[in-house]
Amino acid sequence: MTPSDNVVEVGSKDRAMQITLNAFCNLYNKLDKGHLYELAAVYAEEIEFQDPFGQVVGLDALTQYMAGAYQNVIRCQFRFGDPVLQHPRCCIPWVMELNHKRIQRGQTVYVEGMSHLLIQNGKVHFHRDYFDAGELLYEHLPLVGRAVRWVKRHAG
Repeated sequence: MTPSDNVVEVGSKDRAMQITLNAFCNLYNKLDKGHLYELAAVYAEEIEFQDPFGQVVGLDALTQYMAGAYQNVIRCQFRFGDPVLQHPRCCIPWVMELNHKRIQRGQTVYVEGMSHLLIQNGKVHFHRDYFDAGELLYEHLPLVGRAVRWVKRHAG
């Protein structure tokens, strides 16, 4: 699923952003170990990427990072929401549906998040993902998960 094309008027300066954003969404819904070469179609050579687990600079470093991240992924799909565009920046909410060999015995885990992007000249130059790392990983670890879930229940 890609963001609605109705968000931006045809011919506006944001139209190029919308095209890149659609390519970004399409990439992440087919990304796996066999499609890492397609990162270059969306990301600039000097990409700065950050998520709760790490930070890398450069397309080669991002490709290596993603190779590690996708190493044990069985399936990963995203449901993207409507983006907020403020040229040249964009924020897009998503729900990730992940099946991973080492998380929840391969059963689907759902994680809500948001990507903050800087898009210039048809490429993503900055990408930061915001999501609850506990929701993705820590809550599904045997001992740590119990503690994280307890803290969440009692903190709020």
